[in-house]
Amino acid sequence: MTLSETIATAPIVLASNSLARRQLLVGAGLTFETCAAAVDERAIEAGLEANGPAEVAEALAEAKALAVSRQRPAALVIGADQTLGLGAQMFHKPGSRQEARATLRTLRSQTHRLYSGIAIAEGGEVLYRQVVAASLTMRAFSDDFLESYLDRVGDDVLKSVGCYQLEGPGIQLFEAIEGDYFTILGLPLLPLLAFLRSIGRLDG
Repeated sequence: MTLSETIATAPIVLASNSLARRQLLVGAGLTFETCAAAVDERAIEAGLEANGPAEVAEALAEAKALAVSRQRPAALVIGADQTLGLGAQMFHKPGSRQEARATLRTLRSQTHRLYSGIAIAEGGEVLYRQVVAASLTMRAFSDDFLESYLDRVGDDVLKSVGCYQLEGPGIQLFEAIEGDYFTILGLPLLPLLAFLRSIGRLDG
């Protein structure tokens, strides 16, 4: 069996347990499995943070795809990750409500960029990689609104680097958004689907 034939029949594995990413793939009609990648994200970030959030997003996506690909060499593995930058400053997921509050106060009235990286690996080798960016401008919300928002979303505020989910109450934090919705959710879906079509995994 040739490499192209192997890819055409290989199971698709998402190297993540992210609910948003799973829902995007399900909605797109893909059949896939999930296997969370065991990688030291902080170590990867520390080594590349000076290079900027776009490169970090790509490196994390590749690391996740390769980690699972080594376990499942016969599978087509999708790795994805997302970073957030405000100018030269890169943000991380908050560890507490206090950290989330500080992040949102910093992002308030500012335009930040989300970088969503995607990598696809097979047999321990990366076949495809890309980083797509979106720009989001938070409005000048009051401190009272911020506290009510934190009360409303609870622990969900800790699940994303920007302390929001656009598909939920987080949309109320914004006054302008430029970019692909799927990218903002953490998976550049259109480039992914285009690649899968290019290798015969989806009808053209």
